[in-house]
Amino acid sequence: MNDENIETVDVDATDAGGVDDLADLDGTDAVEQAEEVVEHDIEALLSERDQFKDIALRLQADFDNFRKRVAAQQSDEVDRAAGRLAEALLPVLDACEAAFTHGVAGVEPIWSALIGALLKQGLEAMDLENKAFDPNHAEAVMHEEGDSEHPVVSEVLRTGYLWRGKVLRAAMVKVRG
Repeated sequence: MNDENIETVDVDATDAGGVDDLADLDGTDAVEQAEEVVEHDIEALLSERDQFKDIALRLQADFDNFRKRVAAQQSDEVDRAAGRLAEALLPVLDACEAAFTHGVAGVEPIWSALIGALLKQGLEAMDLENKAFDPNHAEAVMHEEGDSEHPVVSEVLRTGYLWRGKVLRAAMVKVRG
């Protein structure tokens, strides 16, 4: 705020043709001059009121913007913390997936429950097989010759995951092309 823009109005009737000057005038002139002084004072007060109103509106807008910014920052921090927890659980998911793939009994219900809970919170497994290779989503660790002009994912060696639309862990893939 800039205090230089705020004017104070002194409503002393002796200023600008006040009471002392009114005594020297006849009745009509005194009334007219008194009206001018009152109108001037009213205009000054209205101007000052408008300035204070503008200041109050700006302060309210600044506070609303601050509140929204803090809420967005808190939401982002909660998302990052949840993402770090999900990332810490990825080795457990990998172990469950490997055990399930090798036919270990009793792993499937635990793996399903864990992946189901994480899916509800925003985890997504990337389905990249037979799709165009995207280095933003996958890491090519093997390459095989193919007839395609553009590389295509031929096999997923380790599942990649997204957390609320952002890559949490890139997939490890075999690429053909």
